[in-house]
Amino acid sequence: MDKKIEDYIQEGIYGAKEIKPDERREYLGTIRERVVLTLSRGQVIKQKGLSELQIEMKNNPNAKLLLNGEVSNNYLMKYIKLASKHKIQHTTIFNQEADSKYGAVLAVDYAINREKIELSSSSAQKKEKEGSSSSSLSNWISSLFR
Repeated sequence: MDKKIEDYIQEGIYGAKEIKPDERREYLGTIRERVVLTLSRGQVIKQKGLSELQIEMKNNPNAKLLLNGEVSNNYLMKYIKLASKHKIQHTTIFNQEADSKYGAVLAVDYAINREKIELSSSSAQKKEKEGSSSSSLSNWISSLFR
């Protein structure tokens, strides 16, 4: 049988061949080389990484935001609003076969091969500590004048 005909039959039976299916399951439908920034499920639930995501949306206006459908819509709303504000296309991915650790993935349609794509928990914690330390300082100062 001709190779093209056999491929056509196989595709009809099993569906189109997919490049790097494991990566696509992990990165909510895209592959790692296209990823700009990822946020874990926990970071999305705790509303972390919004400022970093906003910066990347400004720097990559042709990106798209992929959101994990396993995360409640209540937690995704701020990310959806941020994407809408920057006119970034967003899609919620529901895939029962895959259990991705990511809650949000910002990606483009071409390879960029970024070395660091995950929002480090230390940078998110640092920003949180900066915010809480300044508020605790103001609380301390206001307590002096009571």
